[in-house]
Amino acid sequence: MSKIGPQRIVCLTEETTELLYLLGEEDRIVGISAYTERPPQAKEEKPRVSAFINGNIKRIKDLEPDLVIGFSDIQAQLSHDLVKEGLNVLITNQRSLEEIFQTILMVGSLIGKSEQVSKLVESYKKKLNEIKERSSSKPKLKVFFQEWDHPIITGIRWVSELLEIVGAVDCFGHLKEKSLAKDRIISLHEVADAKPDLIIGSWCGKPVDFEWVRTREEWKDIPAIKNDKIFEMDPAIILQPGPALFEAGILEMDRILEEVRSSLS
Repeated sequence: MSKIGPQRIVCLTEETTELLYLLGEEDRIVGISAYTERPPQAKEEKPRVSAFINGNIKRIKDLEPDLVIGFSDIQAQLSHDLVKEGLNVLITNQRSLEEIFQTILMVGSLIGKSEQVSKLVESYKKKLNEIKERSSSKPKLKVFFQEWDHPIITGIRWVSELLEIVGAVDCFGHLKEKSLAKDRIISLHEVADAKPDLIIGSWCGKPVDFEWVRTREEWKDIPAIKNDKIFEMDPAIILQPGPALFEAGILEMDRILEEVRSSLS
């Protein structure tokens, strides 16, 4: 029986690759991003054809995909170039947890896996609700989530929403509606004024420089620095809007909050 939907898919970002493997549809994938880490076998089995902003247009075209899937306005130029080559391109721009769920459902529908992804999304929602209920009565710690260092960028909307679910207060939650990273740029002084209890860093594309974080004169007196509550999360599980977020990211964030609560009690 022939499969429904696109048969040759290029995934410009990791979350679609991970989802297709999770659904047992990895044979549809003909190209992936060089930044793909999940699942580990993908980078061994599939040709890498793009970074995040740029891609090898000729190589992608030579793969004869019937669909190219990407994520974020940052890939606007890449998608433009691919469309000009006559390729079918789907770029999503999800920012909230609900938008992530809707994107998973859409991709599943495109390949005839609506029932499977519906169950998957329901399982993720159930997990989030259980964590939220468990965390609701615990002390509310103030968290500064740092996505980048120069300039300093605070967390995207779904990160802010996950912080709320694990019973934390996002120091810059008022910026979560800003869809573009440039609109979430903050200063050292603003972090100092927010007085976070802990800092969680996830610098997309490079490791957190803990020494840099600890030695900023402007925020040296905040509780997070004085109590040495600085943590790092893998961007692959917290900054990718896909399965890893719900299967690993939320659990790691919850673990970090529990560790800090225990140490301060």
